[in-house]
Amino acid sequence: MITEHVRDAAATAFVFGFFATSWFGWAQEAPPKAWRPVLIAGSVLALLTATAGGLLAWSHWSDGTAFDADTSPTFGVVVGIEFGVAAAGAGLLALLRRRELIAPWIALVVGVHLFPVAALIDYPLIHLVAGLVTVVAIAAVPVARARAVAVSAVVGLGTGVVLLGAAVTSLLIALIAY
Repeated sequence: MITEHVRDAAATAFVFGFFATSWFGWAQEAPPKAWRPVLIAGSVLALLTATAGGLLAWSHWSDGTAFDADTSPTFGVVVGIEFGVAAAGAGLLALLRRRELIAPWIALVVGVHLFPVAALIDYPLIHLVAGLVTVVAIAAVPVARARAVAVSAVVGLGTGVVLLGAAVTSLLIALIAY
């Protein structure tokens, strides 16, 4: 589940921590009141993890990384496709007046895009994250409807928890390898 490079594990902690904060924030659109302390705590922990990961990545910036002349452009293409597909789907859902489905759509695109990212940088943990975020995205609508909870709350909490767990794991991997 580990990556070869401290910098990559630390940067992953930064990226996943940052985006976990975003998902916990999205979940706060209309969550049950009892969820608010959990969402706030998740946001704070994710922000702290992102900060620690960012500082550690910065301190190892000159070290090795999976990103090179071959992987960097491919990574850019994968992320570009992700943003394009996410935006197109979100725009279509907004036009169809199905805004409640935008959050799970974005989570689905994020989950699916992480599969090629994991293979590209050879970081097996990201395959697990990809699978879990994809499952959260697919399960969010039926779970939300069955429990009469906002879809954004379910997908935001689920995706936030997965990304926070991966961020903390990546940070620990970086610290142990350090």
